[in-house]
Amino acid sequence: MVHTARRARRVTGAAAFAVVGTLALAACSGSSEAGTTSSASGSTEAAAELTPVSVQLQWLTQAQFACYYSALDQGYYEDEGLDVTIIPGAVDIVPIDVLTSGGADYAVSWVPKVLGSIEQGAAVTDVAQIFERSGTLQIAFKDSGISSVADFAGKNIGSWGYGNEWELIAGMQKNGVTLADLAGGSTVQQAFDMNAFIAGDIDAAQAMTYNEYAQVLETVNPATGELYTPDDLTVINWNDEGTAMLQDAIWADADRLASDADYQATTTKFIKGTIEGCIYAKDDPQSAADIVTAAGSTLGTSHQLWMTNEVNKLIFPSTSGVGHINEDQWAQTVDLAMNTVNPEGATIITTEPPATAYTNEYVDAALAELTDEGVDVYGADFTPIDVTLNEGGE
Repeated sequence: MVHTARRARRVTGAAAFAVVGTLALAACSGSSEAGTTSSASGSTEAAAELTPVSVQLQWLTQAQFACYYSALDQGYYEDEGLDVTIIPGAVDIVPIDVLTSGGADYAVSWVPKVLGSIEQGAAVTDVAQIFERSGTLQIAFKDSGISSVADFAGKNIGSWGYGNEWELIAGMQKNGVTLADLAGGSTVQQAFDMNAFIAGDIDAAQAMTYNEYAQVLETVNPATGELYTPDDLTVINWNDEGTAMLQDAIWADADRLASDADYQATTTKFIKGTIEGCIYAKDDPQSAADIVTAAGSTLGTSHQLWMTNEVNKLIFPSTSGVGHINEDQWAQTVDLAMNTVNPEGATIITTEPPATAYTNEYVDAALAELTDEGVDVYGADFTPIDVTLNEGGE
């Protein structure tokens, strides 16, 4: 009920993103002005009464981050007294580096990537695990001869690299397939698209449930003249294989958490607003997709809705409340990070991360407040919608 009421009073929110998107891009390029004028209200006077907060995303504006954009558009951050600037990412942006250099107050990044940064000295803390499940797949056409990870031997196996390869390597390792067993003795460097896979140059390609997998299903199968369907594909899900690692989390500055009471309070408020944004996207995925598009995403209409729906599946239903870090999942990620060996013979980390690597203190405080307000933070009744993809995602 609270979300419906807030949406009703923010009828101009989506339009405001035309300004917000520009300011966020300005912030990404180093503008010091963006943080004070980017709230959904659009009022400089109102923003001056709010606490400026910036969050660095790990990728471009898209529905992977529907929680944050929905929270901004619907006024959940503003209701917590925050004036939030969302900073889009890019290939050459490392969110944790932006956070530790003072370029943002919070960052969104995958846990295994950040564990490596922590071992190298980054003082950051996972304060909310927004994605409870991994969205990484390895997909192959059914006529490729691949029906399981064991069938990777002798095949061209694609990987993006840049720290995205660890679940794949862990899955191979668990199934007794070494990199030397692959065609060419290593994975194939895959671009951030599915062109090489569709062309047949890669036998099994890396894909996110919410993005690249959809790119294949938006492509016409030349043999039939119709779009590819899931029946044309073998899909390997690392959640099912037992080698899933925690992905999108909210990271905070560990030193500021230890010494700054205002930052501690702001962290709870930011997490609370973000969770409300996630719940909004769950309850109204079409509106959330439209909000992200208004924020500047260039993805097609059906692709954006698909992404919103698939991201919802990674969050809901929540085992312990959205954002709560489950110890068993954290332990699995750390274990894989310490025992999965890359082509150079190295692991992500060599020792257990420090106690400051994660905390449930702030997310649990946010969850308690939301529960007291009558908000369902588990989404046990969550049911994904059916999304019809169009050619090219349009």
